[in-house]
Amino acid sequence: MRVIGLISGTSVDGIDVACVEIEGTDLAISVHLMAGMTVPYPAALRSQILDLCGGAALTLAEFAVLDEAIARAFAEAVAVLTAQTGPVDLIGSHGQTLYHRPPAGDLGYSLQLGRGATLAHLTQTPTVNNFRVADLAAGGQGAPLVSRLDLALLSHPTEPRCIQNLGGIGNVTYLPPRQQPDWQAQVLGWDTGPGNVLLDLAIAQLTDGQQTYDPGGQWAAQGQPCLPLIDHWLDHPFFHEPPPKSTGRELFSPDYLAQCAADAEPYSLSPADWLATLTEFTALSVAHSYRQCLPQSPVRVLLAGGGSRNTYLCERLAHHLAPAIVATTADYGLDPDFKEAIAFAVLAYWRLQDAPGNVPAVTGAKQAIPLGEIHPVIGQNGGYTRA
Repeated sequence: MRVIGLISGTSVDGIDVACVEIEGTDLAISVHLMAGMTVPYPAALRSQILDLCGGAALTLAEFAVLDEAIARAFAEAVAVLTAQTGPVDLIGSHGQTLYHRPPAGDLGYSLQLGRGATLAHLTQTPTVNNFRVADLAAGGQGAPLVSRLDLALLSHPTEPRCIQNLGGIGNVTYLPPRQQPDWQAQVLGWDTGPGNVLLDLAIAQLTDGQQTYDPGGQWAAQGQPCLPLIDHWLDHPFFHEPPPKSTGRELFSPDYLAQCAADAEPYSLSPADWLATLTEFTALSVAHSYRQCLPQSPVRVLLAGGGSRNTYLCERLAHHLAPAIVATTADYGLDPDFKEAIAFAVLAYWRLQDAPGNVPAVTGAKQAIPLGEIHPVIGQNGGYTRA
């Protein structure tokens, strides 16, 4: 089956769209990436999304318009890719997260915009979306949701591995060796904290919005990290919570960065030192969570997401995670730039099979369940078309 996966993450830097060929059932699947690209949001739409993530208010009427605008932007991204690949059988759309609240004594809540029914209508392709709500209803965090893909495609017979995503927020899947008894029950995962989000916010501030990221981490690499600041930041309660746990821009926000900047004032950091400190904080937050939460150290750590292209960040991760071998998922058959888009294509494929999409040990859900809501295409005669 040919499936498109779509996601715009917490960085809100564009819509990742990937077209894959999927064969097999449940965990015994093969996935081949045919094409992938990142389609930028219109500038005004991106600005509105970022404002809302930062706490701006809007009316219900404006909310409805925004929801439709995001669906249209996702449909346009599909159209751009299918102009290369030809038509597809199914779409799996994560949508755009505006708000994520992990469970705290009650069920959590997560809101993604980009209406699945509208996307199905605009593309004339059956669409699965709203993946997080079923896991949340089962008592889970609703995140991270890529772990079952990692389990299916990136586990190894004899070596423990970590698959570390570095999007706006970082998340990890720990994969024990497949030869270990009952190995699937020992898979772990959680959000590790900031990925690119603080670095990208800092770059935008330092350049008055002229840059949205530091290519390769070149600017940060010229500075020296301030270790006392990092030690202070790592005292935040989030980094000491046991998994399962999830987070987002609700915590690692412009306000959070502003507090970090206030903490840094006594140190009189240069811009390069500031970026080096944020980079080191990001790398150490990952390493700290591994030391706290893993049953054994990984032999190999495979990186994915936009942060896997930040050479300086990858070097700092390799330093702190040694002697583990740090590589990217590209070396093992999954394009790191489109891994999350691929994951939502696979989750949509599993939804049609009624196969589970979550890993309870990762999200904290009471059971493994299919994820996502199916939106068929309404034909001209009023009938339904399903994949």
